[in-house]
Amino acid sequence: MNTEGAMKSFMKGAVLLTLAGLIVKILSAVYRVPFQNMVGDQGFYIYQQVYPFIAVFGIWTSYGFAVAVSKMLADSDRQEHRAIFRIAFWVIAGISLVIFAALFLGADLLAAWMGDGQLSGLLKVGSFAVLLMAPLAVMKGSFQASSRMEPVAYAQVTEQVIRVAVILLGTWIVVTNGFSLYTAGQTAMLGAVIGELAAVGLLIYFFYKKIVWHPQPAAVPLWPTVKKMLVISLSVSMSSLILLIFQMADSFSVFRLLEASGWETLRAMEQKGIYDRGQPLAQFGLLVATSLALSIVPLVAQMQRKKNGRSAQLYAKLAYRISLLFAVAAAAGLTFVMPYVNEMLFQTREQSAALIVFSWQIVWMSLLLILTALLQGIGKVRVPALLMAGGLVVKIIGNWLLVPVYGVMGAALAGNLGLAFIVCGLVLYFKIQWPLQFAPPRFYGWLFAASAAMGAVVLGWAVFTDWTLFDALPSRFAATLTALTAVPLGAAVFLVLIARSRIITEKQWYVMPFGRKMAKLQLAINSKKKGDGR
Repeated sequence: MNTEGAMKSFMKGAVLLTLAGLIVKILSAVYRVPFQNMVGDQGFYIYQQVYPFIAVFGIWTSYGFAVAVSKMLADSDRQEHRAIFRIAFWVIAGISLVIFAALFLGADLLAAWMGDGQLSGLLKVGSFAVLLMAPLAVMKGSFQASSRMEPVAYAQVTEQVIRVAVILLGTWIVVTNGFSLYTAGQTAMLGAVIGELAAVGLLIYFFYKKIVWHPQPAAVPLWPTVKKMLVISLSVSMSSLILLIFQMADSFSVFRLLEASGWETLRAMEQKGIYDRGQPLAQFGLLVATSLALSIVPLVAQMQRKKNGRSAQLYAKLAYRISLLFAVAAAAGLTFVMPYVNEMLFQTREQSAALIVFSWQIVWMSLLLILTALLQGIGKVRVPALLMAGGLVVKIIGNWLLVPVYGVMGAALAGNLGLAFIVCGLVLYFKIQWPLQFAPPRFYGWLFAASAAMGAVVLGWAVFTDWTLFDALPSRFAATLTALTAVPLGAAVFLVLIARSRIITEKQWYVMPFGRKMAKLQLAINSKKKGDGR
């Protein structure tokens, strides 16, 4: 009975943590839209130039190290917990101090390398968020190790809500009072610091309320513990870091390359800001694909541990198919409605073609997340790390070759090339480690057919509304109505065709969160089909 109660408590906490992660991701994508509307493309460029620096170290420490601490505590005796906790805190604190010093003291140099000296103020403000990583990581890890997910979930949501509130309210005050866009950017960076302070305060409250150390603590070896912590933290966070590292590469190259190609400084800043509109759009697309598909990955790892190879293969194939299915749907959908979505969210249709190319990174990133998670589940992390390093090199070389010729379209192409390099390498490596056919040709055929049908319907509807229904309305309002009607129409066409094809069976849909409704739709469509045949 106690075991059953503990399992129910764990599952409840896991669901709460997943929901919290979903809320955080949605807020992270959503706040950028009103922020861009307040500060414009130049202001968005200023923020996005510096954001990756803070986010990369934040994810590595507060997420990667939190998982590492959790795993090491869970795998050790209770007598060793205090020693592991202390080592983890001081290791992360040491790394945070080094990163803080690099960002704060090297702000002028980093800003100069990015081609805009005024960015140094944002780097200095944002660097203070790095100092809070140690308490965040070790307390999150400690709670997760003891299956107490609620404090972690509450802290994540609190941090993001306060961060977004400070960013939007602070930016509005700064802009309406006539301060510079760089001051608005510093205010946005301050939001990250205040949000993390709130999260740390909340975790401390929960932590000291129920913490119980073993009365006879035991020592653990220092360097093996540190090494294991670093390996785990990097392996679990590297797939989440790759897009941010690509953004960092863009921060150092795109604006400078545009300027060197003859763009006037202000216009080059605006072009980079327009290019950065692709980030929240990609996040929306990834949200659907990864939240659905990654729920299967723990099942794969569990089946592998039980030596149930056949079941593990079935779940691995399903994770791949679901991820690709929804990623292609998101990317193809954005392709056909991008001009309208661009204007609806960001006020203009400028560089919609470049944003279409950017949006196809959703497909590569979805597959990358799934494949790295599956490989991590079977203990393979070194080759994926090397492939990601190779992909970054492809991205950097692509920027230098393509941006001077094609502008921000070149940067979008370079991002796709870098991610495609990683994914192709991961597929080949995965098949060496675990030979299986991810999907039959029929799956790809129906996926292409459903995407094409969706595109034809959406494009036809958009042209029709442009010329008739919404022709007399203000441009942005008309674009909003077109986007909001075209998206559900396209989604309905896509899902009906996928359901009719049965490339994902009803039984497989039932494994997925919210898959029960899709299974019922599929049963209804195909039973009607049989009835018509009779």
